[in-house]
Amino acid sequence: MIELPQSRTHRPRATTPVPVRHTRRDQLRRLRAVLAAGLVLGLGVGSTAAIWTDEEQVQAEFVAGTVPPPVLTAPCEFRPGLLGLGARVRVFWALPEGYELSDVEVRASTSGLGSILAPLTGFSLSGNTVTQSDGSYRTDVPTNLLGGLLGLGSELEIAFVVKDTPWESTSASVASNAGLLAGLGGNCRNLT
Repeated sequence: MIELPQSRTHRPRATTPVPVRHTRRDQLRRLRAVLAAGLVLGLGVGSTAAIWTDEEQVQAEFVAGTVPPPVLTAPCEFRPGLLGLGARVRVFWALPEGYELSDVEVRASTSGLGSILAPLTGFSLSGNTVTQSDGSYRTDVPTNLLGGLLGLGSELEIAFVVKDTPWESTSASVASNAGLLAGLGGNCRNLT
């Protein structure tokens, strides 16, 4: 075999490179490096508008609504009727300014003085109330609507409450006792 002298311009042929396989571990390492570089360089970080402070202070107060109560204008009266038939309690009262008769609810105690007050069912305030000359009201509450609660010497509370949703006033209340028999000895007194 004859050997040819090699010239300086002649170079051996390059071989084709063998592809390098990257493992999953290498890929995760590269991803972490890219993310770390992004954090260091501040890429993807937005600015915020909260770059100032203000010396102004604000103060507020929350107060529950207050509804003024009705006012009793004269002593109440117990009207026994004839032999206890038609017996009623007459209450004299006035509305607070800015409210109407339709804003009032009449309640009665369920089992004597000091017990729970419940709306008086079957009672029409407008049908049993007369406007007095001075603008106050006179309301007659029939004792038959009070059921068996009024009688046999026990006292019953009747209350007038102004409702202004969701608030309501304290009550203007009277206590009544129908007496023992047919309204004899019955009485009424203002509680507020």
